[in-house]
Amino acid sequence: MKPVAFEYHRPASVAEAVQLLADLEDAKVLAGGQSLVPLMNFRMAAPAHLVDISGLAELRTITVDAEAVTIGAAVTHSELLDHAEATATIPLLGEAEGLIAHEVIRNRGTVCGSLAHADPSGELTAVLALLDGSVEAVSTGGTRSIPAAELFVGPLMSSLEENELVVSARFPRPPAGTVTAFREVARRHGDYAVCGVAVRAEVDGAGALGATKAAFISVASTPVVLDLSAAVAGRAPSGVDRGDLYDRVTAQLDPSSDIHATADYRRHLAGVLVGDALHDALAGAATNGSPR
Repeated sequence: MKPVAFEYHRPASVAEAVQLLADLEDAKVLAGGQSLVPLMNFRMAAPAHLVDISGLAELRTITVDAEAVTIGAAVTHSELLDHAEATATIPLLGEAEGLIAHEVIRNRGTVCGSLAHADPSGELTAVLALLDGSVEAVSTGGTRSIPAAELFVGPLMSSLEENELVVSARFPRPPAGTVTAFREVARRHGDYAVCGVAVRAEVDGAGALGATKAAFISVASTPVVLDLSAAVAGRAPSGVDRGDLYDRVTAQLDPSSDIHATADYRRHLAGVLVGDALHDALAGAATNGSPR
């Protein structure tokens, strides 16, 4: 199938794009189009207007500073994956990006578009939630920062207003001594994950674990963040009880069944993957000589 007829707009600035969104009825933002265009082709979305921001140079920036990695709304997955400073600063970004679809899709799809799409299977939704990140949205009424905890409200549903444009995503740097990792299971490489988990854990100078959290995808209508500190705090990596970790995670998740997996299988995967991801994070720190 092909999409219904629409009017195409290519603004020359963010200000013009925002004004178009305010003036036009039933308009959608087009960045990479890797989520929106398939929905349009299947007639699951039929906007009357498309506002293409992919050519706006002011949205093609990646900024790394002492506090965060900030990614402009026109930056593609491939551009972020290839940005050595950004992925060295927050390795979890590189891990997650490497799991997203295939290279052809990463070459067009954008980081902020993925977040705005709010797919509960999207890897970057978990990273943003786990790092307490946010997106910056602008409209003719001004600018607002939307924390990840408030951005995702349901499957393919965000708290963005129809006239708002996401201009950047901010991923805060984890505290010194933090280790991270991302694990997922998919039917084939590049498919949406049946279940996935990103973890972060703080490790003190003596090698003992402290604050530990995990963010899960494909187990609920939004990414789910669990605080697992009580299960591991004060323990050496070798002292982590994976059975206890499994029990704590599976007791707190209530996934649904679909054509890809049963609820019980997803819950089981979540319990296994969180232990695997934590092991990967700690093993990476040991190999590199220090927490990352």
